Amino acid sequence: MSLKYSLQGLVLSLSAVAFVTGCAGPQPSSQEAINEALSLQTSTSVDEYILGPTDAIQISVWRNADLSINVPVRPDGRVSMPLIGDIKATGKTPEQLADEIERGLAAYIREPQVTVVVTSMGSHEFSDRVRVTGAVNQSISVPHRSGMTVLDMVLSAGGANPFANLNDSMLYRLVGDKVVAIPVRLDDILNKGDVSTNYRMRPGDILTVPERRF
Repeated sequence: MSLKYSLQGLVLSLSAVAFVTGCAGPQPSSQEAINEALSLQTSTSVDEYILGPTDAIQISVWRNADLSINVPVRPDGRVSMPLIGDIKATGKTPEQLADEIERGLAAYIREPQVTVVVTSMGSHEFSDRVRVTGAVNQSISVPHRSGMTVLDMVLSAGGANPFANLNDSMLYRLVGDKVVAIPVRLDDILNKGDVSTNYRMRPGDILTVPERRF
């Protein structure tokens, strides 16, 4: 399953969580799962960039300028390459696509050397966003930026509303095929200067701020 559709499932799941938490309160994951989630690097959501539809790429063939092109990855996941025609790009890293193009060109030119560079990362527009929902003044969904934290997201959402149960906030993070719930003590961050749970956001993260139960 692609990261994009996994994250769509996460958003839908959290809609249900928001309803349930109004009655029972959010439940954190096991400490082991939380530690694993927090150990992930936060500058990006993937170790290697995987090509997808709407990405734009530059294909360069050394000493063959007429074969070097800038092309989008079409909705069918393919790109058109001179001499060898359509090639599937989705699901591959730029390096894997370059290797495949080299094999195709080998029938026409001697020892082709190909590089593929991503010039526009359109396919990650959804999966690389971070979100804040619940008892904030404005729910938001914004592109991830390296270094952004829980506090940055709350401030961007206009702060919490008067009904927020700040110390029961939860950060939801997709780890593989499971969603990990990480407790966030927003009242301690905002009013006590305790930033121990002011975690850095990872692409795809969702921060939820529940309302107090009356």
